[in-house]
Amino acid sequence: MCRRMGHGGPDTRPSRRANAAAAFFRPPRTPYAAAMDAIPPSPVSASPAASGAPAVPLVRIRNLHLTVPATAGPVNILRGINLDIGRGEAVGLIGPSGSGKTSLLMVLAGLERATAGSVMLAGHEVTALDEDALARLRRNHVGIVFQAFHLIPTMTALENVAVPLELAGRRDALDRAREALRAVGLGHRLTHLPGQLSGGEQQRTALARAFVAQPLLLLADEPTGNLDQATGSAVMDLLFELRAAHGTTLLLITHDADLAARCDRCVHLSDGCVVAPVPA
Repeated sequence: MCRRMGHGGPDTRPSRRANAAAAFFRPPRTPYAAAMDAIPPSPVSASPAASGAPAVPLVRIRNLHLTVPATAGPVNILRGINLDIGRGEAVGLIGPSGSGKTSLLMVLAGLERATAGSVMLAGHEVTALDEDALARLRRNHVGIVFQAFHLIPTMTALENVAVPLELAGRRDALDRAREALRAVGLGHRLTHLPGQLSGGEQQRTALARAFVAQPLLLLADEPTGNLDQATGSAVMDLLFELRAAHGTTLLLITHDADLAARCDRCVHLSDGCVVAPVPA
């Protein structure tokens, strides 16, 4: 990305942006270019129906356990989770606080290491990948929307949305980021910093960032939790519109039963276990 040179010497924003990005994204331990070949092409057929084979779920979780140490003894957060999510499916994950919903999302995204079990995503065994391979898997296949937005505060809206594309080496990163922001109604806010945006505008920026690389899977963790009801409703309308337009698979964590009912089906989590699928 080119910057103008001022009279006082080179602009320092590129190094500031690099530092901010490094603080937000978990960097690979080897140069990013070397991580590009960490994962072979996905063995999953893009259209199994065309060959007459049964559809392969985009996500397949089997006997997943997550146990973390604590002063009083090990805490079992996830206890034998089994879950399939089909390509293009929207699944609402509901349950009380502390039931393991966010932990399941973190394991699926490769941001938390499972204690035992299998997590297949787009034909890749997530639990077997190292940090470099996980970084590439997220870059290629996963978009994440957080409750707290997690925008980089020293970057403009345009720069925030361009980050995943720039990390992937896309020459058209800024052009695509600009288009993504226009798609969420923020074409007039490209140069604003997160602190200059309202909560709804920050979450729309986060949505643009999540969808800009056209991921196979979108993970949304209470995306309206920090928004008022009217703004949250508008953000969710936009999320579902973008999901439908891109054919994105969605795993939505929410406490809102009405919101979860907008998904194709709901899964109830309690005390680290899937209680039962709930019809939407």
